Amino acid sequence: MSSYNVKEMMSKKERLAPGHRMCAGCGATIGVRAVLRALHEEDHAVIANATGCLEVSSFMYPYSAWEDSYIHNAFENAGATLSGVETAYKALKKRGKLPKDENFKFIAFGGDGGTYDIGFQSLSGAMERGHDMVYVCYDNGAYMNTGIQRSSATPMFADTTTTPTGKESVGKMQNRKDLASIIADHDVAYVGQSTFTLNFNDLHKKAEKAIYTEGASFLNIMTPCPRGWRYNTEDIMEICRLAVETCYWPMFEVDH
Repeated sequence: MSSYNVKEMMSKKERLAPGHRMCAGCGATIGVRAVLRALHEEDHAVIANATGCLEVSSFMYPYSAWEDSYIHNAFENAGATLSGVETAYKALKKRGKLPKDENFKFIAFGGDGGTYDIGFQSLSGAMERGHDMVYVCYDNGAYMNTGIQRSSATPMFADTTTTPTGKESVGKMQNRKDLASIIADHDVAYVGQSTFTLNFNDLHKKAEKAIYTEGASFLNIMTPCPRGWRYNTEDIMEICRLAVETCYWPMFEVDH
């Protein structure tokens, strides 16, 4: 992306259609829409989606909010499934069984429960093998879909239904896992960490870089959850700004 124009970026056709069942003010769908805007308009995508809020609210057979090819995965295997699809695509392309003028990109979405915890083994495997794909974690800091239980992305002292705060408990006792650094240690092509700030310049540019850098890439996006974080929906941008400014959520990239 040589130059950035927010009006041009926001005017691109939506690849996640409206009418889904996600909550008003949900950070996950804002993050997904931002990532998909980074796709070049002439390119197609295959989307893998680990079980979670995003999956149950955007896809209920036979209805789908996704404009691109879509695969619903179990919690634990989005990375494995998409790496297999990418391998099959390369094999069919090499044999001349797919049109030469069509280009597909492979993008997986998973929440922190399906990425930091349950799906970590398949994510790690896909990243280590270097598949030409992007794994995007929409990190809202807990298992929001099933009732706001703690995950390894939950910060210390956070109040969740499994780490409540009160007279007998001070919330979660462990620090959160630094997953972006862990994936960077897999020596992948690209790792980016971002959230919603200013005119989305940082997120849009990192998403395009992740998608169009050859090899395995990982994006970690802080996506606040109004139910779990108990904020007014109009405050989401202020929450993201404060997360960056206080270094709770540092924005960085690792480009190998």
